[in-house]
Amino acid sequence: MEAEMGAPDFWNNSERAQKHIAKVNGLKKTIGGLVAFHKRLDDVNVMVELIEASTPAEQEEYAKELNAALPVMVEEVDKLEIASFLTGQFDRNNAIFSIQAGAGGTESNDWADILFRMYSRWCERRGYTVELMDVQPGDQAGISKATILIKGENAYGYAKAERGVHRLVRISPFDSNKRRHTSFCAVDVVAEITEDIDVEIKEEDVRVDVYRSSGKGGQGVNTTDSAVRLTHAPTGLVVVCQNERSQIKNKAAAMQVLKARIYEKRQDEQRAEMDKFYGEKGEIGFGAQIRSYVLQPYQMVKDLRTGVSTSDTQAVLDGDLDRFITGWLRAGCPRHRNKDIQMDD
Repeated sequence: MEAEMGAPDFWNNSERAQKHIAKVNGLKKTIGGLVAFHKRLDDVNVMVELIEASTPAEQEEYAKELNAALPVMVEEVDKLEIASFLTGQFDRNNAIFSIQAGAGGTESNDWADILFRMYSRWCERRGYTVELMDVQPGDQAGISKATILIKGENAYGYAKAERGVHRLVRISPFDSNKRRHTSFCAVDVVAEITEDIDVEIKEEDVRVDVYRSSGKGGQGVNTTDSAVRLTHAPTGLVVVCQNERSQIKNKAAAMQVLKARIYEKRQDEQRAEMDKFYGEKGEIGFGAQIRSYVLQPYQMVKDLRTGVSTSDTQAVLDGDLDRFITGWLRAGCPRHRNKDIQMDD
């Protein structure tokens, strides 16, 4: 691929050239980590040989250096292993991430707002960029629905672990009697598909509604009918985009999201495993949750799919989600599904 970059006609098509370079850089980054780790492993083997051939005094010095290097290498190989699970067709793509309030009224709207903040913090931790595509405020507090575009390497590969219903148990700040309430929100994640994926949408199958944006402030945002809602009749999918002041840009962005969701739905139907994606999300209420966040009477966040849990609820709500995401990725790996093989092999 690098040899192709040196061809005289390589830059005749700049768009194709840029995609080619991006692919090369991605492959280099993937391979580079493995190559660097193998070099460090070779250095450790040399150090072991030195220890075996050295005097007792020298052995102690080399052993200290070796003991300091090993924990770092264990952490590195753990990251390499997690990255090796992201082999799906779209795992490297950006992610279209939606949060929908469910059963619980104002409580669920507030819970959706908390989740929105939690995932925004998680994106910051991973160095991802977040673009707000649509947000619909709740009747009294919080939000009823929000859609964001998460940009970054393997954004979809990691974010897809969060698809499902999330349950919150806490003392309600909206209840004057300070009773315990249970709230639910659904998270949906689809990959942002590229132009290489062909999804044909007939114009007559899509209803286009335009209306005034409900965003905060701004001259153009609230004074023009710039927000766009697309309804796809055959599938019933609805997409809203209102982050741009231009109606044309909002329509183009909404169409991209609609294509991504239609493609994801078709893939699910072809695999006949609807519970793996949309079906797993199910009804936004009791019995459908993938994770529980309990703040009262005790503090615990537990993923019901993998059993991963923590009592540090504040850290989780501040975006510390990697333990749950990596746990889900490991659980989906055939090596770790085999009960005859220990997790620490």
